[in-house]
Amino acid sequence: MRNKYAILIICIVALVIIEKENNIISRVSDKLTLRQTGQTPEPPPFYNGTSAPVVVEYDAEGDDNATQFLEAGDGSQKHILLLAATRTGSSFVGEFFNQLGSNMFYLFEPLWHVERMLSQDMDIPNATVSSLAYRDVLLSLFLCDFSLLERFISPTPQEHVTPALFRRESSMALCEEQVCSPVVKHLFERYRCKTRRCGPLNLTLASEACLGKEFRAIKTVRVRQLETLRLLVEDPRLDIKVIQLVRDPRAILASRMVAFSNKYQTWKSWAVNGEVPIEDEEVKRLQGNCQQIRLSAELGLSRPDWLENRYMLVRYEDIARYPMQKAAEMYRFTGIPFTSQAREWILKNTHASEVASGVYSTQKNSSEQVEKWRFSIPFKLAQVVQDVCGPTMELFGYKFVDSEQTLFNKSISLLEEKLFNL
Repeated sequence: MRNKYAILIICIVALVIIEKENNIISRVSDKLTLRQTGQTPEPPPFYNGTSAPVVVEYDAEGDDNATQFLEAGDGSQKHILLLAATRTGSSFVGEFFNQLGSNMFYLFEPLWHVERMLSQDMDIPNATVSSLAYRDVLLSLFLCDFSLLERFISPTPQEHVTPALFRRESSMALCEEQVCSPVVKHLFERYRCKTRRCGPLNLTLASEACLGKEFRAIKTVRVRQLETLRLLVEDPRLDIKVIQLVRDPRAILASRMVAFSNKYQTWKSWAVNGEVPIEDEEVKRLQGNCQQIRLSAELGLSRPDWLENRYMLVRYEDIARYPMQKAAEMYRFTGIPFTSQAREWILKNTHASEVASGVYSTQKNSSEQVEKWRFSIPFKLAQVVQDVCGPTMELFGYKFVDSEQTLFNKSISLLEEKLFNL
């Protein structure tokens, strides 16, 4: 309960701060009681564009000055943030970095915990509050500090140990021998390591492993707007590169209707029963998602000073068609070596059999997968996507279809050849 109260106070203060000309200064002067130990550092301070850090202050029990500072990095680490929407192939592309080898610390959707607590447990739907929380947690994780994320994990970690980190097994670094703790009998772990038998995740060991890696990558589908990450990108302790992964919104809808069937019953009923009401809330949500993706891409492609040489746009369709070439481009952009281990994984997992290419699988027959959606979405739903996501499709080079025959004709490409990162 105490953790939830602390997070609620942080969120309320963040909203007040936003009203002050968006000068985001995370200073909490209220009495915020948090039980701490010497092993639990405070969330890392942000920088406000000057040499002075903006400090997050806490009044801890038995400590008049509980604020701690993380040392600035030595500049040798490289940080990669893969931004995407759900069903864009981000799990698959994230593996390009996860499979790099022993020098990579990769995290799969750590913001899942943040979204879950803010939207469900605390009933805080405000998108601005969420974006601030996401940004803060990303910064702390890139600095190998798990203490802020701990406050969002439920049940609360005990002595920095948790059996409940979302999709732990999707991070090779979290299943390495040095992070592998003894198995605890009768303790259920939904996301246990598959490569070796490991017990609950010790976040102190995870932090130590992270600090020993030169490269750190995080994949997330929860950051909606690129502009909310400016302070993160400009933080002098990070050398961050942002890769935005996009996909044809018609393909995204088709994939979501299969993967999230219960949530897309309305769309499925429209596909069967008749016309789609263009003013329906579900359609408006789709339109809003497309707009957010487009606005982020337009910002990144406009190359503002703070994103200069730090933003890359990649289409899933190009990765599916030319996986080795696009992987090499992403590695060059991030400044990390393209290892033989990564090459072997990409070769193996882009030529998987149809049996292996399940809904949530990272194994794909990529050249076949890229066009598969055209035969699973009714033409009238494709038309709706074109109507509400037209500007987004045009920006990314996705061609419109004017008939069911065109949609089903694979000899007609729906993809313009475009270069985004000149």
